[in-house]
Order: sequence, then structure tokens, then C-alpha cells
Amino acid sequence: MLLRYTFFRVLMLIPVSIAISVVIFMIVHLLPGDPIDNLIRVGSSPDDRTALIAKYGLDQPLFVQYFRWIGAMFQGDFGEAIVLRRPVADLIAQNLPYSLQLGALAFLFSSIVGITLGTISATTRSAWVEQIVRGFILIGSTVPGFWLALLMILFFAVQLQWFPVSGAKGWQSLVLPVLTIGVGGVALVARVTRVALLDVRKEDFVTLLHAKGLPSRTILTGHLMPHAMLPVVTILALRIGWILGGAVTVEFVFGRPGLGSLLIRALGQRDYPVVQGCLLMLALAVMLGTLIGDVAQAAMDPRVREAKT
Repeated sequence: MLLRYTFFRVLMLIPVSIAISVVIFMIVHLLPGDPIDNLIRVGSSPDDRTALIAKYGLDQPLFVQYFRWIGAMFQGDFGEAIVLRRPVADLIAQNLPYSLQLGALAFLFSSIVGITLGTISATTRSAWVEQIVRGFILIGSTVPGFWLALLMILFFAVQLQWFPVSGAKGWQSLVLPVLTIGVGGVALVARVTRVALLDVRKEDFVTLLHAKGLPSRTILTGHLMPHAMLPVVTILALRIGWILGGAVTVEFVFGRPGLGSLLIRALGQRDYPVVQGCLLMLALAVMLGTLIGDVAQAAMDPRVREAKT
């Protein structure tokens, strides 16, 4: 049953992927300007510009350009960067490991700290501890990532000089970006964990376990947490894709290589193939996270896969 459910969910990604590719292509090509502006030399004639436009196929109708792009994609060809004049696949392969490293560490940080804070907030009997945790959750949920990144740089890098301002050399350069991305995730995971635990504690079986004299720690770890983890696992899986998307501005602010920096640089140059490739990779990451979340939820709760198959 789980295999059938997984197969069905994978099939559903095909039309979604096609729809997303159309949206990405149209948005990129409807932006003002074009990559030829970055290639044309000062004093060049209109004929030179026309020749460059024809060389890169930008004079073709948009639907022709789309089908050429998507047809090459199915063959594993992301195209060639117009401005950088390198295969887009090589550029993505060069920058993707930096984004994956940053995203994986931010994911681990937000998962561990978020679940811990959410559990403390739901189980503590100390009012001031709960207020501190809830205050942190509120701040982490509302502070924009780029603004937090600037504060991190100002305080920890400029004032205290504990960490480098930018770059990707050594573990020190990862600390501030990971914290910047992870804080928002911590707030989300902690809030979901807290609500899930409070809901499970209201169940009748919890009262029965207390009546049997089981220790509170045993009830928490052996019974409450497994039941409360269903929505937590779902939100964590969604974070897999959103972390890569959220790293776009953070990588740029901290001057780190990665898909985010590559995407922003390509947007400034209107380098269509690079922008399309980066956006498609980020969209696929979100879809993959959604798929993992749905499959994990179905594996943990048979009612989910029975309802959706």
C-alpha cells in the first residue's frame, strides 16, 4: 500500500513539474531587459545586436524557445550561459555543493533546537521558561532573514570579530549563515512541536498512563513524542526545499558561493538559461521535500495513505 501511494505521488509530480517549468520560463522572459545588453560592445551597430539575438535564438517566438529548452532538459542539457559562456549544468554543479552544505547544517540546527524548544515549552511548569521560549518563537517567526543576516554581520563579524564577514573558507564562515537560516526554522519547528504535544496530552490514553503510575519522562518519550512527531516530520520535510530557497538572499548577503549567489548574479545579467536552471533546481527541491513529507506521513499513519489512494 505504501509503495502504491509513493508511486502515485511521484506521478503527480510530473504535471506539477511541467506547470512550474512554464511559469519559470514565462516569468524570466517577461522581465525587462535581455542578456544581449551585457554582451554588446559600446559603439556596436544595430546589426551586431540583431546578429547576437539570432545567434542565441532570442528572436524566436516564446513557445518555440520554451519547447527547445524543455526538450534539451529532458536530455539532461541545461543549456549554455549566454553571458558566462559556460554550460549551465557545470555552473550548477560547481555551486550546488555549497548550498547543500549550508542547507544541511541549517536543517539539522533547526530540527534539533526546534524540537527541543517545542518540547520544553509544552512540558515545562515554569512560566518564565515558557515565556522565554515563546518569545524566541515569535521573534524567529517575524524577523526577515536578510535583516537578521545584516545584524549577525554587524555584531559578530564587525564588532566582536568572531567570524568572517563573507566567504566560504573554513567552518567559521558557516556559523553565521547557518544561524541566520536556522533561526526561522527553529521557530517554525518549535511552534509545531509545542502545539502537537499539547494536543496529544489532551488524549484519554495519556490520562490512563498517568493513572497507571508511569513516570512522566517515560510517557513523554515513549508515548507523547511518537504521536506528536507526525506533523513535525511533515514540516521538517517541507523545510528541506524551503531552506535552499531561503538561502538565496543569505548566500548573497554573506558573499558565499552557491545557487543563491549564482541566481542573483544571473538575474542582474538577464542570463536566461542560468536563471531558469537555478529556479528549476530550487523548485525541484521544494517538490522533493513535499514528496518526502507526504511519504513519511503516510508511513507513520496508515489512515493517510488509505485516504489518498
